[in-house]
Amino acid sequence: MALVSYTLRRLMMLIPVLIGMSIVVFCITHAIPGDPAQTILGEKASPKALAELREQLGLNLPWYQQYFDYVGKVLTGNLGNSLHTKAGIGQEIVPYLAATAELTLFSMLFAIIIGVNAGIISAWKQNSWFDYVSMLIALIGVSMPIFWLGLMEQWFFAQELKWLPSIGRDDARLPINPITHFYIIDSILAGRFDQLKDVFMHLILPSIALGTIPMAIIARITRSSMLEVMRSDFIRTAKAKGLGQFFVVYKHALKNALIPVLTIIGLQTGMLLGGAVLTETIFGWPGVGRYIYTAIGNRDYPVIQSGILVIATIFVLINLLVDLLYAYVDPRIKYR
Repeated sequence: MALVSYTLRRLMMLIPVLIGMSIVVFCITHAIPGDPAQTILGEKASPKALAELREQLGLNLPWYQQYFDYVGKVLTGNLGNSLHTKAGIGQEIVPYLAATAELTLFSMLFAIIIGVNAGIISAWKQNSWFDYVSMLIALIGVSMPIFWLGLMEQWFFAQELKWLPSIGRDDARLPINPITHFYIIDSILAGRFDQLKDVFMHLILPSIALGTIPMAIIARITRSSMLEVMRSDFIRTAKAKGLGQFFVVYKHALKNALIPVLTIIGLQTGMLLGGAVLTETIFGWPGVGRYIYTAIGNRDYPVIQSGILVIATIFVLINLLVDLLYAYVDPRIKYR
């Protein structure tokens, strides 16, 4: 019951967070220079046509009325319609959101597997050549611009070696029937393992480019947390009992060092969902980052507002999930 009560309180806290986010995004969006009606009709549109379109889109209303109209629609589950495509944003954003979620998942898998194990071994073999090399690579990974790494991957693995595709989510010669819009799942549901292989091949380069910075951060945090735990009395006791070093490190030390690592993983996952626009642009990935970026260029206010609101909601829910995992990882943590 305590866990349920805590979860409900956190979900209630989501309301003021999203209200504040919606106000900030609404103000910033409407401060973008340019006129959506002018963007839609073009530079040669007559003043009468522009005025009629502004009235049709509700852009002639006072800003506060536009805001409350938007919030009223969101509360009923309606994210509004795109000013350009006229399609409902709730349906239009799903394929883009699925593409970004799939890319983020594989990027974080890469970051967690490499980063956590590199941090563990660095702490285990402190001041060894592996420790110095892995931390140097982590420093380079944090400092390396994503756009440069993505371009280098495309040049080396796609152009020179021709091992991997450089752009898109799938091969046009192996079209996928979108059911869930998660291409991994859709190819499995269709029983098309040639498509599954193709989707994996398209995921490798953007996942590595997007996951490099989280990997470096996770490696450094894991090493720092593991070093602190390895100096604890219970670790010395476990070693004195004759337990193997591998068992002590991965069974006892890792579990007690996971709290700060989980926090970083949650934050990085949320950031990748909303900050993958550079990677998506370089690799031609049809994700939500490019969707919102295109909407900014088109002055498509409803798409910008709803897209950021959806990402903010997912970000908060991911952090809630991480907080709930604390109690599972460390039984000493109680939610009252």
